[in-house]
Amino acid sequence: MAQNTALRQASRLIAPGPLRSEPLRAFSTSGCQHAGASAAEAASRLLDTFSGSVSIRRQLLDANQIQKLALTLGRPVLGGADVSDTPPRTGTPIPPGHHLVYFTSGGLETELGHDGTDSTFNAPEPFTRRMWAGGKMSWPDAGVAGGATILVGDEVEERTRLVSATAKKSTSAGEMVLVEVEKELRAPRGYSVVDRRSWIFRPEIDPEKVDAYAVSAGEIARGPTIIQDIPADDGGQSSFPVRQLCWSPVGLFRFSALTFNGHKIHYNEEWSRRVEGHPGAVVHGPLNLINILDYWRDVHGGGGNMEPARITYRAMSPIYAGETYNIRTEGTRESRGQRIIDIVAEKNGTVCMKSEVVMDLD
Repeated sequence: MAQNTALRQASRLIAPGPLRSEPLRAFSTSGCQHAGASAAEAASRLLDTFSGSVSIRRQLLDANQIQKLALTLGRPVLGGADVSDTPPRTGTPIPPGHHLVYFTSGGLETELGHDGTDSTFNAPEPFTRRMWAGGKMSWPDAGVAGGATILVGDEVEERTRLVSATAKKSTSAGEMVLVEVEKELRAPRGYSVVDRRSWIFRPEIDPEKVDAYAVSAGEIARGPTIIQDIPADDGGQSSFPVRQLCWSPVGLFRFSALTFNGHKIHYNEEWSRRVEGHPGAVVHGPLNLINILDYWRDVHGGGGNMEPARITYRAMSPIYAGETYNIRTEGTRESRGQRIIDIVAEKNGTVCMKSEVVMDLD
């Protein structure tokens, strides 16, 4: 995309004041050609372009999408009904975090990055290699109307804004840009979900230099996906069950399709291994977030439609297709009328994602 095209896109952004509907890809900066930009310069340009702008989209939360997610997760019961063969009824509560299969990214394939990622809120080049770093979700109206904020059949409005863009530097990874984006979903009854996401943008890898990054292939990951609970051991360290997971390449591909996520590291093992330096296909950060929320709902939320007040999470280390890992409760505590539950995803003693789930006790 030429630079003048990006400028035309930027001119369509919604300035502070009256809001109007715009396609989310209007935030794209894929046309900005700043190959020599530092992380600080890239962050500054991103803020200059998008600060104070809001994108609005509206979408019908259809039954087909949430049914396919339920099948992908191996959870064929929604709202007390078996959805193995029939989509859920209108009015069925959408579980916490499952909204991630709606309001997915759009755009033409020609607008994607070399690694298949969409260019929404990308920092200027060369910082176009995106990784999901963490975030926070909150349900301000949790517990209202039977504990469900959004339902199948709702027409929901999504408002998206850039929160921050900050230059970062580490001794191992070099310069990068931390970008925070907030998405607010507003349901017809006035309830909302606030979804703040953090992405790290690092300099993109030159595919012509893949030999420098190639790693040996490990054992071929096979399927199907395994998700099973290990009961709590009375003599163990925790009184809560542990959930054991092992995602297959097929399961990851299905989740990529549901979220319209073209990022090659999740389904193209050749790219993931030879270009990105991973030993296999990478389990999606958002998928692990959903797994953690499902675990919370089953173990701490009564297994029904309850929503937490909020969850804060951080991705720590990748998990790959074919690897067995656990989601478990690390600890619980109470403070000021709330219960705080620490839940982690870990493999072989290494924490891969950590989270803090807060639920109101009232």
